Order: sequence, then structure tokens, then C-alpha cells
Amino acid sequence: MSARIEIDLEAFRQNVRALATIAAPARTMLAVKADGYGHGMLPIARAALQSGADSLAVLDAPAALALRDAGIDAQLFAWLHGRDTDFRAAIEADVDLGVSSLVELRRIGEAGAGRPAAVHLKIDTGLHRNGASPEDWPALVGEALAYQERGQVRLAGLWSHLADASPADDAAALAEFQAAVAVAAGIGVPMEGPDRPLLHLAASSAGIRMPEARFDLVRFGIAAYGVSPFDDVDARGLGMRAPMTMRASVIAADGGTVALDLGSADGVPPSVLGPSGSGAEVLLGGRRVSVTAVGIDTIEVAATASVGDEAIVFGPGDQGEPTAEEWAGWAGTIGDEILARASTRIPRIYLNE
Repeated sequence: MSARIEIDLEAFRQNVRALATIAAPARTMLAVKADGYGHGMLPIARAALQSGADSLAVLDAPAALALRDAGIDAQLFAWLHGRDTDFRAAIEADVDLGVSSLVELRRIGEAGAGRPAAVHLKIDTGLHRNGASPEDWPALVGEALAYQERGQVRLAGLWSHLADASPADDAAALAEFQAAVAVAAGIGVPMEGPDRPLLHLAASSAGIRMPEARFDLVRFGIAAYGVSPFDDVDARGLGMRAPMTMRASVIAADGGTVALDLGSADGVPPSVLGPSGSGAEVLLGGRRVSVTAVGIDTIEVAATASVGDEAIVFGPGDQGEPTAEEWAGWAGTIGDEILARASTRIPRIYLNE
């Protein structure tokens, strides 16, 4: 067989179940951004909702609308918006919207949809990706309450991202978030009762190791895809199993070198070769062999094999094959990137649907 990617949906479901158990009684929101980290947004979304996720996080409104068009009726949360975002369509599709500035809030409030927009106001607690500064936060909260009074928005959440730079940084960010929540309460945001907004701060890292940051829901991402968010333990050590396995076939053999039918155009990072050769390996013929070259459409490995033999580039590690976490180490990047960059030109085969 030629190059392909297998996605074990039951492994993914088991990861989500385990993470939802860790987060409880907080709710579980599962991030399906970047096409479900390369796994395929729609099948991953369905599997997540079958196994303990209450809601889904996507990057932007178009992705949320694609899920709605596919029949997903769970709560959807989109937080990154451009100047051409169709807020009216998102509101009419009942998509919750992250709001980082007065400009975004006003565009949403004036979108002219036939229902109030569910908005989650974001305070920047140190990641500096987006979100209102502490100086701008009171004005953002106050104007959101004014729009809510007029029936144009519903204040559904207060939230932020952690930088996950260090435990000390996360503790400082938690304190900043709690201070922002207190400011919002002082302005008039209810913090008790059915109309209070959801509070959410933690993603995979804090969701697992920082219970004080879980609040009402945890936005789990990469951990559910079998990559650890920590430096001191891998996914298997956390009890997570990687759902994605990348396979390739030998298409040419010349002495002690063979070529496999995928390359950098398929997401294999050339940076694994480095200045002193390659540390990267694949599993071929039951043993690990070294990658010696990465081309656009092929990679070469030091091995003796026959045309048609199959190699495992990475997977959960069950057969001794490398994991995406190992490839990330060889490439000098993070496991998220190894998974998400896997090209859609490689066919996906779903197991245990």
C-alpha cells in the first residue's frame, strides 16, 4: 500500500474520556482547530462528543459554520476573528464568540442578527496572543453589559489563555484572571445564578496539573491527540494513546538506501536532518532505521528492503515505532506541529468508527 494515515477513533475517545474524568466536575471543551490537529475536524468532533466532551472549540467562525453545516449541534466556541468575519452568520448559527477588544464587541453587537450573540470576553493574562489588557478590561466589560441590556449580546463567558511557560508564570496568570473576574463582578457581572458567565482558563497542561485553574470548563487540546503538554512525561506516561499513525511504502531500493513515498510536501520536517546528520528514525522491517534525506515527495532511509515493504513513520509506539513526540524532538518543534502539518494529500483511514 502507498502512504496513508490511520486514525484510531477509539484511542481518541479513550483519551477524551480520561481527560473529562480528570476535569470533572468542570465541563470538557475539546479543541478541534487545525482540522482537528490534522486528524480531520468532523470525525474528530463527532468522536469527542461521543466520549465526554460537552462542547467544541474551533479557531474561527468559518470552521464553526462548517461543523454546523455537517449537523453538529453542540456548543461551538470560536475566538480568532478577522476583518471579514461574518459575525451575523455565526450568531444565527448559535456559535459562541470570543471577544478580545471593543472593536470586535461592537462589530458583533451591531451585526444585526435576530438573536443575542453569545460572547466570551477575553482578558490577556500574559500570553499576548489576543485579549483585552487590564487597562482596557473595564471598558470592554461595561460595554458588553450595555449591549446585553439592549438584547444584542449575552455575556456567556469570561476567559483567557495561559502561556504555560512555567508554574510560576501560570500562577501569576491565574491571579491576573481572578483579578479580572473580580473587576467584572464589581462592574455588575453576576457571579452566581443561572445567568452568570462561564469562567475558563485551562487547556491541556493546566487542565491536568492545575486543578485551581479548571473553573467551569477546561479546553483540552493536544493531550487528547496523544501528545503530552509537559517536558517531564510523554503521552503514554499520562495514560494517553496517540490516535494517528503515519505509514509509508518503499518505492525504490538501492543497496543500503531505500526511498519512501512521502516527503516534506506531506509534512515531514526537513529540520530533522540538522547540521550533523539525522536523528530521525522510522520503523522498517521490525527495526528502527535512520532517515538520511528528506525531499519534497520522498524520504530516504538507511536500510535494506524491497519495493512495497511498509514503514511506520510515527504512531503510538506500540510496535516500537517512533512517536510524534519523538519526531518533534528531532525537528526542534512541538508535537502539535508534527500532527497538524500532516498533508491532506495523504489519505486518512478511520479505524473504529
